Formats: sequence, structure tokens, C-alpha cells
Amino acid sequence: MVAFSKVDVFSFDLGTGGHNFTNTASAALKLALTNTAPTAAATVWSTGSFPAPAAANNYTAGGNAVAITSFTQASGVSKLVLPDSVFTATAGGIGPFQYVILYNTSASNKIIGYYNYGSAVTLADTETFTVDFDPSLGALTITAT
Repeated sequence: MVAFSKVDVFSFDLGTGGHNFTNTASAALKLALTNTAPTAAATVWSTGSFPAPAAANNYTAGGNAVAITSFTQASGVSKLVLPDSVFTATAGGIGPFQYVILYNTSASNKIIGYYNYGSAVTLADTETFTVDFDPSLGALTITAT
């Protein structure tokens, strides 16, 4: 499984009310594909900073919406659970892309973090790419220390 990297400002944004994962009706998260490497210092997603893959056939502008399944806390560990998200290419394909950025549209496109798949991926017509979130671990865990 590919590791999730939180951006540096995420914890500050969380502490100052920049993200509200408990209101699953109004929190709007998205997964965007890009071949431009995010950094830990990245703060906001935009197509200017993280352009969509070339020939984005069937790639929705801004990426796939991801509904929050739950955001819970137990024994000092908070867990954000998201459903898997599937990108399916049509004629012409999607790609290349190496990074999947998780960002919050209901918080002015603030970046939460990203996945680095290690090398560029290109999808041909009808091929799919699944961002597979482990429901037991969650897409994101925050541990009190």
C-alpha cells in the first residue's frame, strides 16, 4: 500500500478550524491526479500548481469527489474513513500522473496530503485506477501523544 504524506500546514489548519470532518454533509473532499510533485510545504490545491494529467478523458475537473464515511475518535486516535475512489479512462486515456492529492473543497481547497505512486501511471481506454483506502486504518489517523 502506498503511504499517505500529510502536508506541514494540515495540523495547523485542523487546529484553527480549517477542516471540519465531523460534518459529513458539508465536508467536501476530492482526490486530484497530477504528475507535479507536491511538497510538505504545499497548502492549497489548484490546477495552476498541480495540473491535471494530459488527455484527461473521463477525468472530472478537480478530481473525484470523496464522501466522508466517518470521522471518529477512540483512545486518543482520530480516524478519517473514506470509501475507495476509482478513476476510469475513456478513449485517449488519462495520464501520466504519479501523485494523488487529497484536498478539502469546503475549506478553500486546502491540501490534506498526498500519495506518491513512485512512478508515472498512464491509463488506456477502459483501464481503471483505484485509490484504495483501508477501512480499518482509515485514510488518515491522528494520534494524541
